[in-house]
Amino acid sequence: MSGRLKNIHLATDDDDDDLYGGFEEYDASKDVEALENDEALREAVKTSYGQRPHMPTGRAPGTGRKPPLPGTSGVRLKTGAARPVTGLVAADSSTARPMTSVRGAGFQSQEKVTNPNAPPGGGQFYPMEKLPDDTPEEKLKQLEKKVTELVEESARFLSIGNAKKALEKAKDAVRMEYNVVKHRDQHSLGEKNLDLTYFVVFSMAMAFLATGQNSSALNAYLVLIRDKTYTTSGRIRVNMGNIYLTEKNFTQAMKMYRMALDKFPNTHQIMRMKIARNIALVLIKSCRYADAAMHLEGIMSERPNFKAAMNLLLCFYALSDKDKMKQTFLQMLQITLGLGDEDRYYYNEEDHHAVMLHDAIKADSLHQYEEDKKKQAEHCIVTAAKLIAPAIEAKFNVGFDWCVEAVRNSNYANLASELEVTKAVMYLRLKNHRKAIDTLKEFEKKDSNITPGVAINLSFLLYLDGDFAQATDYAAKAVNSDHYNPIALVNRGNCYFAEENYTKAREFYMDAIGVESSCMEALYNLALVQKKLESYAESLKNFMKLNTILPGNPEVQYQIGHLHELMGERQEAYKWFTELQTLVPTDPALLTKLGNMYHADGDTSMAYNCYQEAHRYYPCDIEVIGWLGNYYVTAGTYERAKPFFSHAAALQPNIARWQLMVASCLRRCGEYQEAIDQYKATHQQFPENIDCLRYLTRVLSDMNLDEAEEYAERLDKLERLEERRRQRKLRQEGEQRRPSQDDARQAHRSGRRRRGSGADDGDEADEQAERGSRRRRQRAQQELAEEDDDESAAQLPRQGEIDASFTDPLQGLPERPKTGVRRGPAREEELGFGDADLDDSLLPQ
Repeated sequence: MSGRLKNIHLATDDDDDDLYGGFEEYDASKDVEALENDEALREAVKTSYGQRPHMPTGRAPGTGRKPPLPGTSGVRLKTGAARPVTGLVAADSSTARPMTSVRGAGFQSQEKVTNPNAPPGGGQFYPMEKLPDDTPEEKLKQLEKKVTELVEESARFLSIGNAKKALEKAKDAVRMEYNVVKHRDQHSLGEKNLDLTYFVVFSMAMAFLATGQNSSALNAYLVLIRDKTYTTSGRIRVNMGNIYLTEKNFTQAMKMYRMALDKFPNTHQIMRMKIARNIALVLIKSCRYADAAMHLEGIMSERPNFKAAMNLLLCFYALSDKDKMKQTFLQMLQITLGLGDEDRYYYNEEDHHAVMLHDAIKADSLHQYEEDKKKQAEHCIVTAAKLIAPAIEAKFNVGFDWCVEAVRNSNYANLASELEVTKAVMYLRLKNHRKAIDTLKEFEKKDSNITPGVAINLSFLLYLDGDFAQATDYAAKAVNSDHYNPIALVNRGNCYFAEENYTKAREFYMDAIGVESSCMEALYNLALVQKKLESYAESLKNFMKLNTILPGNPEVQYQIGHLHELMGERQEAYKWFTELQTLVPTDPALLTKLGNMYHADGDTSMAYNCYQEAHRYYPCDIEVIGWLGNYYVTAGTYERAKPFFSHAAALQPNIARWQLMVASCLRRCGEYQEAIDQYKATHQQFPENIDCLRYLTRVLSDMNLDEAEEYAERLDKLERLEERRRQRKLRQEGEQRRPSQDDARQAHRSGRRRRGSGADDGDEADEQAERGSRRRRQRAQQELAEEDDDESAAQLPRQGEIDASFTDPLQGLPERPKTGVRRGPAREEELGFGDADLDDSLLPQ
């Protein structure tokens, strides 16, 4: 009895004084670890061992009565009366006493299961009995779950673009699904799961399609079509038609689309319209424009949209039906987007809550969807106008005016201005700059509030036309209208660049980069300005940045190489120019640049290779032709130099230099008669060229021909005439300097007059001396004019703007073979060439 009462706590008077009493005490009935030592509980368990199962009764559970048996009084015998109580608990405890049963009465206590989530004070539940994991049904569920997981993983890999991994997962799902079917058949677990099979095969087809295995995807789709239990064969045939369309098998694609169209009833209008559009696209690709137009007209009559209208317009454009094109364009303008009222986006800027709400609306996906639809509609309208404008009328501008007027009278009137600008751009593409400028200026007259786009285009066109003043005005207007437009800032900087105001140009380029850091035009122009300002390090830094953004750009790489050359880094310049040559191997300017560098460094062989390649790609470069001719002259191969000089003479027939060099090559090759003929032809074309006449005279004298004396007299007269002209020029230059001296003297005399009359006598003497000097100059000019009249016969007609200077680059002639007539020393000296006069100073360097 003492053991049973050890859990009972009796309150005493001393308990009120213990403030920390009871903290270490607990309910012994909840001590799970001490259950083995609880004798009362062990005795209770022993009394219920072997009890028979609980029998259902008509009364509530927990009562100790049974229905009376037939023939009895229904009075239950009292057994176990005054049975000792087991498991006494404290009177103030809320824990129920464990129930025990009397074996003889046929009752037993049932275990109470408490729900941990139930509210305090009540609520019990009886958990469902779990099936073992090794049953066929449970294993089937696990297999199906694994199949579903594999298909979902395949779809996830497809969504991120990893088609190879998606195909692997889809194949694993197919193998796993085969095991599911096999397990179901072995254990007779019911019919096949058709949805799971469709799920697996369809994902397999999508994976094949993503990896480009169209034939395997078609085979997978055929498996689904042949099973008549699937009701989605129409959609599968649409997918098959899309595959045939990508393979350009238009016959099979048309067949699949038509069969799919028959599978959908009239209640599925949207799907039927999409299939009809696909059929029209197949007909367009098959060049059956009339049939395609018929299908598209049906779509436009039931559910008009911009894509169908654009395709219909293309069909009529291919059929050259002007009236149908106009009609379709008007139908396109009547299509409504159905986006609701635009007033919902207007707000009061002073209302902070309304501003925040507006910002949130503008950033949501619905507003982005509306903006995308608007852009698509505007793009279709502008593209259609550009397409049909040259076709619907005889003149391009008339057709465009009709389109602009039609747009102005529709719900898309805001696009009329854009079409005006597009008209100017079309003129620009046709290389008609003047018409483009006039169109934009007319638009400016119609609309006084010029848009930044129009001002930018006008500034650019006028800049190309060379009218920098007006280009500057329109660029300023564009900047004032929108100071955060990088293109406007670049145009403004370009105008300052053309005016050689590089400091201001640099400021605008930097502003443009500040507004849009990815503006390549501003960064390139800024580097050019820094190069002009000789800030080579900063310019090189910007060009290197551009080369990182635009790798392999020839213009950028050339500028980098040129900057290294300007900075004296020759090896780096060679490196960049050589790398650039791999990008543009046929650029003659680059080859000429490399040739100049090699020539300056003394590498003649590399320079020759570069010049030779440059001449092969561009044979009209005079600099290259002159260098190659000089190279062969230096090497002593005059017969190879002659074709280059002849080519240069053909390119520049008004320059005597090249013809004289051709004659010199003939002379050095021993072809004296051809050389004389060339000199005579040159003298006839350039009669005042002293060098030509001098060399012709020497050749004729060396050949001992009678014409030598005649040409010698002409040479003498021409030299005297040239000397007189030189002296006259010197006198004229002296007279131009004298008026300034006369003005100084006159000012000096006037000052002396102001200082007093005592200087009058000196002033008169100065005036007399000046008048005498003036008379002497007039007599000298008169005598010179008379001498010119006496020798008028010797004067030859003058040529305008002719380079008459020439020095024979071939130096002296080889010694002429001896003849039977010996000349005296004086005669030989007179007729000799004189090597001192035949230098190579006029050869191209």
